[in-house]
Amino acid sequence: MTVAFEEKSVLEFKGRMLMMTVLNLKSLDPNALHQQVSQRLEQDGRWLRDAPVVVDVSNPEEISQVELMSAVDTLRGLGVNLVALARNEVLDSDTALMLGLGSISLSGGRDVPRADTPAPGAGEGHGEDASTGRTGTLVVDQPVRSGQQIYSHGDLIVLAPVSTGAELMAEGHIHVYSKLRGRALAGVRGDTDARIFCQDLDAELVSIAGHYRVAEGLPDDHRRKAVHITLDGDAMRFTGL
Repeated sequence: MTVAFEEKSVLEFKGRMLMMTVLNLKSLDPNALHQQVSQRLEQDGRWLRDAPVVVDVSNPEEISQVELMSAVDTLRGLGVNLVALARNEVLDSDTALMLGLGSISLSGGRDVPRADTPAPGAGEGHGEDASTGRTGTLVVDQPVRSGQQIYSHGDLIVLAPVSTGAELMAEGHIHVYSKLRGRALAGVRGDTDARIFCQDLDAELVSIAGHYRVAEGLPDDHRRKAVHITLDGDAMRFTGL
């Protein structure tokens, strides 16, 4: 008699979009580094202490390993959440391993401003939602054109069209009361309760808390229609409005 054993999978690979902050070090002077990073933590500490940070060193051929180790120790001592070193022709994966960091290539990535970057004519609400910790609501009342990136620390409301190549990012909900052709990423700090509301869905990409659908994966019955997008576990749900 042959006995068949069913092997239970202990892992699963998933496609996720993860936001990381790149810290570009133009100088490794420990005193200047300590002073300036401390100031930024005081100003932006709410997100900066939680953000996974990749260290990117300018002019790496001009620095020594001792200077780099000292800089990394300084950042760790201030509580910066270092996760990786940006690879280049000088600083490789062996250097990252010596520093106790992962190694990552930044080629092909896109820079996203961490400060609010409203388009012309935008206005911002104030106050903090005590239940979520999100701050304010950003309202944009002019078209968001290709190449523009809008970031809101709370909810984001757009009252005009969003062009192909434009990008909306919010820690909370995203509302687009017009055509959405670009990218909309809600809950970028991991809020799985964030939602996307769109009057006319024709997006390149929509994402909630890192889970995403690209244009080819959008449901046909919701294309170019008013849609409410939510996250149910790992699945994105599309509901007509």
